[in-house]
Amino acid sequence: MALPLLAAYPAAPGNIRGKAHIWRAGAYSFSDELGGLRILGVSGSGRKEDPFVVRQEFTSSSPAIMVIRAAAPIRPFDQSGAFASGFMHMRVVVVNNSGQAWVEFEFELQELYLQPSVFGDGLSFDQRRSDSDNISSDSFAQFSRNFEPYDRLRFRDGKVDPLATAGFSFLITDFTPRSQFYLLQDPRIPSS
Repeated sequence: MALPLLAAYPAAPGNIRGKAHIWRAGAYSFSDELGGLRILGVSGSGRKEDPFVVRQEFTSSSPAIMVIRAAAPIRPFDQSGAFASGFMHMRVVVVNNSGQAWVEFEFELQELYLQPSVFGDGLSFDQRRSDSDNISSDSFAQFSRNFEPYDRLRFRDGKVDPLATAGFSFLITDFTPRSQFYLLQDPRIPSS
């Protein structure tokens, strides 16, 4: 299995402003400690009727990784919101402060840092369901999901201009919940 080029990923701790932000909502925390993005705020419980809403800013068009941790005891499949259950309804809102238009945006789950999630780890963008009613974007008309050899969700057929905001909704499931995992985010610019 080939790993992605490490030069494309943040190499040192610290976000784009030099100070990491850790936000807690529901039974999880969200951090920009690996750099490349800045979390502006987090709210919600992660349930379908009250999804996590993560507001963040990108100042470049380079990939960045958000660290997600259980901030409460893990109890798989619990629906109370009081425990890290492995089910997270997410809404990610991104401000494009990169100076470049984005024509695609990709998310990738990683159970281990810089190692794409594989089928057997239980972490995915709801791969057990073939329908897609939990996946949407206000800036992109189409999406595709890939589950092997990694878990990726790519939004396309749209555009996010500089200083504009894009919103993405999806469900993360982890049938063997871990106390920490990673969400790589990769804005794509037009190729020349």
